Amino acid sequence: MVAPLETQNQPEVIYPESDGKPMADNTKQFELIVLIKKNLDLLFINNPNIFVAGDLLWYPIKGKPNIVTAPDVMVAFDRPKGDRGSYLQWKEDNIPPQIVFEILSPSNSKVEMDKKLLFYDRHGVEEYYLYDPEKNELSGWLRQEGYLETIDPILGWTSPKLGIKFDLLSTGLELYRPDDERFLSYTEIAQKAELAQQQAEQEKQEKEQALQQLEEERLLRDRMAEKLRTMGINTLEL
Repeated sequence: MVAPLETQNQPEVIYPESDGKPMADNTKQFELIVLIKKNLDLLFINNPNIFVAGDLLWYPIKGKPNIVTAPDVMVAFDRPKGDRGSYLQWKEDNIPPQIVFEILSPSNSKVEMDKKLLFYDRHGVEEYYLYDPEKNELSGWLRQEGYLETIDPILGWTSPKLGIKFDLLSTGLELYRPDDERFLSYTEIAQKAELAQQQAEQEKQEKEQALQQLEEERLLRDRMAEKLRTMGINTLEL
């Protein structure tokens, strides 16, 4: 069957996989984005149907490549893990990311962030969290009755879908897993893994030493029993 002429003449819609902008404007913003993204990866490592991404272009409407944004971190439930060049919502059972995070940089304007809030509200985000590391300010929005409404108070807030808790210290934003363990940096995760490895190695050595001591005691008893037998003493009588 030959496609209609008007369909044949329509140019292919291109959905770029990069907007040409850097993931972050400074090291502080980059570290926070990575901290959130990687800890969410670890939190949902055993669930194959929770997709977590950082700085990935999200196109919510087919045929509208100009309607796009790239959340610093986004989480899509009921979507399989795996590599993607961009998040084409119509290829994802039309499921939008339910949770998004944005980390402000000095280059972000109020107008830009207002547009992002409108985008997330319009296209089905259920939870939106915005953190300003320079001012140490956290804002959040939760979808209620069809719209994103401000979360107040945000301090001590627990995400309904993620189960993570938000807190602000004088040193900055702190996030906690459902088991109350703090989100850890790459360095802290590596140190924790190294400590666990050292403890496991120490336990292994202690176990081997205990087994060696038991074997030495057994050999000593066998030698003593043999010596007593050569002396004509029945060890069963002892």
